[in-house]
Amino acid sequence: MIGIDIGGTKCAVSIGYETNGALTVEKKESIPTDLSVSPYEMLERLAALLDGMTKEYDAIGISCGGPLNTLTGEILSPPNLPGWDHVEVVRFFKEKYHCPVILQNDANACALAEWRYGAGKGCENMAFFTFGTGLGAGLILNGRLYDGACGMAGEAGHMRLADHGPVGYGKAGSFEGFCSGGGLKQLGQTYARERLQMGKTVSFCQSTDELEAIDAKKIAEFAKAGNADALEVYEICGEKLGRGLSIIIDLLNPDRIVLGSIFTRCEELLRPAMEKVLQKETLALSRETCRILPAALGEQIGDYAALSLAAEALR
Repeated sequence: MIGIDIGGTKCAVSIGYETNGALTVEKKESIPTDLSVSPYEMLERLAALLDGMTKEYDAIGISCGGPLNTLTGEILSPPNLPGWDHVEVVRFFKEKYHCPVILQNDANACALAEWRYGAGKGCENMAFFTFGTGLGAGLILNGRLYDGACGMAGEAGHMRLADHGPVGYGKAGSFEGFCSGGGLKQLGQTYARERLQMGKTVSFCQSTDELEAIDAKKIAEFAKAGNADALEVYEICGEKLGRGLSIIIDLLNPDRIVLGSIFTRCEELLRPAMEKVLQKETLALSRETCRILPAALGEQIGDYAALSLAAEALR
């Protein structure tokens, strides 16, 4: 199986195989994404990389940030790939390698990977949230990936949770605005600026000159050391996480919700506030049926994601 991960700074090709329900990544190579050349020139470079790695092509899975059209197999100008508009990536690889090819956005691909090989293994209904730089989501419903009428299902990060708040996904107060690395950075900066202007001290920011240096990782370091102000920032994030997941639980009734990236590293900072909101907002039976777990694949999830799509193509 061939996995191709197309990103704004680099692209990777992985080769792997599935045995007895387990996925093995045999080989992986990367090249920088060159935005100075045409998208099809970059696809040619990826094909050359692939040709140097193997001569066997059973199926190809392609993971890329959206927006995409999964029905036509096109990349539609993702923010991190300017100029990649209506790029027929599926047709390109099908014509070159004459094998099944699947294109999906990276959140859906990661959802498949966690469902088949990670924290979602064995369940029939699962929601996966990237919870990294942004908040993307992938849905597994009734034992299959659900991507909606035009491949745009699962854009939960765009839901507005408050009239005002940090901006994510182009919307103030959105789920992504509160629950992402970018959102935590904004929450921390606002919190610190307000207190510094009132003459108060802030553990993770000594002066307004340090505001730009605030990020989710720095706030987490001070929160884990027991600083009340940093803990408060993560509590705000945890509360909004609970509010967003309450909608998902009541609407979709999943067996599991799997949370990646920041949640896997900071679960102890987020879960108490999240659970408090879930207890208040969700239907009891739906809540009790749903397990909320950190992602299990860790740093390998990107490699597993594209290969999981190839596995789906073979199925």
